Amino acid sequence: MLPTLSAGALTLRPLDAAAAELLAAVVSAPGVREWWGSIDGLEQLRDELLNNGRAFAIEVDGELVGWLGVEEEDEPGYRHAGLDIVLAPPYQGRGLGPAALRLAAGWLIDARGHHRLTIDPAHDNARAIAAYQKVGFRTVGVMRRYERGADGRWHDSVLMDLLAEELVDVGEG
Repeated sequence: MLPTLSAGALTLRPLDAAAAELLAAVVSAPGVREWWGSIDGLEQLRDELLNNGRAFAIEVDGELVGWLGVEEEDEPGYRHAGLDIVLAPPYQGRGLGPAALRLAAGWLIDARGHHRLTIDPAHDNARAIAAYQKVGFRTVGVMRRYERGADGRWHDSVLMDLLAEELVDVGEG
C-alpha cells in the first residue's frame, strides 16, 4: 500500500477509483493526450491509471491536479523503480511536476531502498524532459519506436535515470 506523502501544499495520495475517473478527463485533454499514448476506451484508461494500486493522486491544496505512477523491480540483481507523471494542463509549467517527482523519489530511495530510478518521456516532449532534469534525471539514450502514440504511430522515447545520490532538491534547481 502506498503512503500519503506531503510537502507544503503538495500531497501525493494513493489513487482510488473516484480519482481515476476524474483523471481520465485530464489524460484526454489537449496538452496531455498527445503524450499519453494509445487509449482503447475509458475502462482501459481507468485500469491504467489505477496501475494495480501503484499510483498516486497529485493534489495541491486538496485539489486533484494530476497522477503519478510507480513501478518497482524487486529482483535483487536489478532492483530499481520507474516513475510516470501527468499534470492537468493548467498546472503544467509551475514546478509541480518536479516537486511531485522529488517527493516520490525521496520516498522510493529512503523508505523503499531503491538506488536508481527511471522515467521515459516521449522524445519530443521537451517540457517533460526539462522538468525531469530539474530533479536530477539524466538521459541514458533513445528507445526507438518505443510507444504507440495517440496518432497510432510508433514514437521514440528517452530513457532517463537518476541515482539516489543525484536527487536534487527542487529548490536547488
